[in-house]
Amino acid sequence: MSSVRVLVGTKKGAFVLTADGKRDKWNIAGPFFGGWEIYHLKGSPADPSRLYASQTSGWFGQMLQRSDDGGKSWEAVDNKFTYDGTPGTHLWYDGTQPPWEFKRVWHLEPALDDPDTVYAGVEDAAIFRSTDGGKSWQELAGLRCHDSGPRWQPGAGGMGLHTILLDPVHPGRIFIAISAAGVFRSDDAGTSWRPMNRGLRSEFMPDPNADVGHCVHRIALHPSRPEVLFMQKHWDVMRSDDAGESWHEVSGNLPSDFGFPIDVHAHEPETIYVVPIESDSLHYPPEGKLRVYRSRSGGNEWQALTQGLPQSDCYVNVLREAMAVDSLDSCGIYFGTTGGQVYASADAGDHWMAIARDLPAVLSVEVQTLP
Repeated sequence: MSSVRVLVGTKKGAFVLTADGKRDKWNIAGPFFGGWEIYHLKGSPADPSRLYASQTSGWFGQMLQRSDDGGKSWEAVDNKFTYDGTPGTHLWYDGTQPPWEFKRVWHLEPALDDPDTVYAGVEDAAIFRSTDGGKSWQELAGLRCHDSGPRWQPGAGGMGLHTILLDPVHPGRIFIAISAAGVFRSDDAGTSWRPMNRGLRSEFMPDPNADVGHCVHRIALHPSRPEVLFMQKHWDVMRSDDAGESWHEVSGNLPSDFGFPIDVHAHEPETIYVVPIESDSLHYPPEGKLRVYRSRSGGNEWQALTQGLPQSDCYVNVLREAMAVDSLDSCGIYFGTTGGQVYASADAGDHWMAIARDLPAVLSVEVQTLP
């Protein structure tokens, strides 16, 4: 029987949750790196035993960790992230132009076919690649050095490159998202990049046709149809049917179109999931009811999924990296909250159960489906 491994990054360490294919009984291991913020940890599609973790601290700085045994043991790898050449400047909240400065790794994305190749999205926004299992890192500087770079600015949480999607159909195609710059696409393995933000609208931006500056919270795709992208923006849920060349809104009947995560069903490319949040100033669910919303039509028509989730006095948030799906026949959906709960559904969202409670605030959730 297949099994599932859920990788949870929190404000105070990493946790590894495991279950068999029934997904009704869970074991919890951890915390690993107790007391450290684990912004993200993710497994290699090419070798499920290979895991990478971003371990960071405002006091001790940034560390990268690697496991070769599915998270049972870890070793520190290289944590030197150096911008190529002269870093240049970007836009600050007050209109000034401070220099680029590395702060932390937000996102790790192992290559689809090589466990030693992994990409890192960092703050201040840039993308790095390692081809030796994290022992050394090289910036793909064409992104940061794009002509629009001086106009990028931080979102409320910093100027982080938080999403990296590797196209499984078109070799060399990479999508990334930055708060607050927007979506960019490379078709040559990261050498050059183009902004992919046509159709996005942001109230705080005076230019309705701005090519950069949008606060994109998350993008997602289905591997069988990578030209279709879904986005949760600062406000608005969006969709692109042409690999990011243009976007249109699919928020439909959601109670709020503000939120952070978005993900796609493993077997149904038109089935997507979001978690609406009240607003950009009130980071908790509308009416204090924790509801995942599912659309089976690629957006616009949404159904609230509530069975097993708290429907009163719930004031947690679900962050952008904190939702994931497994690939079992009955697709499992998982998400974590800033209240330290991890919820799972073994039936595509119809029913939910808490598989962990009282963890530190959850920053990220990733899932591995194991043979």
